[in-house]
Parts: sequence; C-alpha cells; structure tokens
Amino acid sequence: MQALFDIILPVFVVIGFGYVVAWRGLFSEAGVDGLVKFTQNFAIPCLLFRAISQIDLGASVSAPLILSYYIGAFASFFAGYFGARVFFERNAVDAVAIGFCCLFSNTVLLGLPITERAYGPEALSANFAIISFHAPLCYMLGVTAMEIARSRASAVTQKARRVVSAMFHNPFVIAILLGLFANITDLPLPIPLLGGIDLMASAALPAALFSLGGILYRYRPEGDMKAILMVCAISLALHPTIVFGAGKMAALDQTALRSAVLTAAMAPGVNAYVFAHMYGAARRVAASSVLIATAGSIITIWLWLLILP
Repeated sequence: MQALFDIILPVFVVIGFGYVVAWRGLFSEAGVDGLVKFTQNFAIPCLLFRAISQIDLGASVSAPLILSYYIGAFASFFAGYFGARVFFERNAVDAVAIGFCCLFSNTVLLGLPITERAYGPEALSANFAIISFHAPLCYMLGVTAMEIARSRASAVTQKARRVVSAMFHNPFVIAILLGLFANITDLPLPIPLLGGIDLMASAALPAALFSLGGILYRYRPEGDMKAILMVCAISLALHPTIVFGAGKMAALDQTALRSAVLTAAMAPGVNAYVFAHMYGAARRVAASSVLIATAGSIITIWLWLLILP
C-alpha cells in the first residue's frame, strides 16, 4: 500500500491536476496544445538526448532486454487484432488500429516517472534502451499492417518511405540519434549548453504529465465498451505478463526486468489515438482506451510493483 501512495499516486495527482483545470476551463485547449508541443518537441527530446548520451550502451542495450519487451508488445498487437476480428467482428482496418492501441505503451510520460519513483534514476537506463527502439518498431508494424489491411499493397513501399522520412523528422528519434552519436564519440559539449539542456530536461516530465491530463479530458468514453475493456486488459495485464515471462526465461537481471515489465504495464500512449485518427479507424475505441487504461493503471501498476523482485 505504501508504494501506491509514495510512488504511483503523486504521478497521477499531476495528471489529475491537468485534467481538472482543463475540465473547469482554467487552462484552454490552445494552452494544452502549446504545452504538449513544448514537451514533445523540446523538453522530452532534451531529456532523451541527455540520458542516451550518458548511459553505458554496452550494459544497457542488450538483445534479451529488447526481445523480452518487444515479444510482449508484438504479441499484444496480434491479440488485439484477432480479438477485434473474432469477438467483435470489426473490419481489418479497425482491428489494426485496435491492435496498435494494445501495442503502444506510454513508455515516456508514464514509464519514466513511475520507474524513477519506484527504483531511482539509476534504474532508467533499461527504460531508455527500450524507448530508443519504440517508435521505429511500433510504427513499422502498425503502418505495414494497416496498408495490408486496406488492400493497397502497391502503396506499401511508398508509405514506408514516408514513414521512414517522418520518423527521422520526429524530435524523439532525432534526440535519440544525437544522444547515441554523442555517447559513441564521447563528444565534449560546452558546460553552458549542457546546463541549458539539463534545465529543459528537468521540466519535461512534470509538464508532460500535466499536459497529458489536459489531453485526456478530451477523450470521454463513448460506447464500444467491450472492445475498450479488451484493449485495457491486453495493455495492462497481458503485455506485462508476457514480458515478465520472457524476461525470466531470458534471465534478465533484476533492474532490466523491473524496467521492462513496468514499461509494458503502462496504459496506451496518446500516439495510439493519433494513429487511429490518422487512418480514421476505431477512433472512439482508441480515445476511450487511452483514458480508461490510464486511470486503471493506478491499480495494475501497484500490483506489478508488489510482484516484481
């Protein structure tokens, strides 16, 4: 119970504060969108750059860690896809969007602060290793599956080029690549520059959590509750369970196992809705799943903290 009050609830208090002020009209939609742009385009990339540039790549990025996490993520995608097709008779396009919701955990806005509060900043190296692969692998699977579902095989290559181009214009990916370059080359950076980056990075998670609350206010549950509950069950229970089992089989050390399972246990990120909206598929399921799973993760994260060594 102490973990619930000391580790989890403070994070969700900040999210709840953002939700309440948006609900009461004390923070406009334009203000929320501006804060989201600040965190997504500047503050979080500074955090990622600083972290990736400093971690011990040899110790942090390991095949067993990456395989353990992404076996669980990809299995969750297919569980969501086939669940939507078989149990809810959704078309293939909707099913891919639902599967993407099950795949795309909120690795940054929830995974980083929860892990840091639970196990300290030194535990985050495995989180950053997972995050460095997250956008490329998840979007590659999601976009490929969506194009196949839409029966436009001739457009897959062209779409893939656009996706690769978009990824290399993504601030997260740019920050990760720059961080890797600085790490590998041991590039000396001016102290004033590093100080400025550190100041930006220190604002990233609190501002991002607050803005997440404002964004979630827009995602009110509207129907499709059975499909939404399936997404929540896969995201919050199946995904971390598979990662836990795979991590045990791969003999992950305690720190890596904790980071992998906790990251997998996070609710779907807002990008799950962005993906659904981009294709006009299962938007209601995606939006409501982000909101309900985020609220439900308060309990499931607490349970995983009790289970993890």
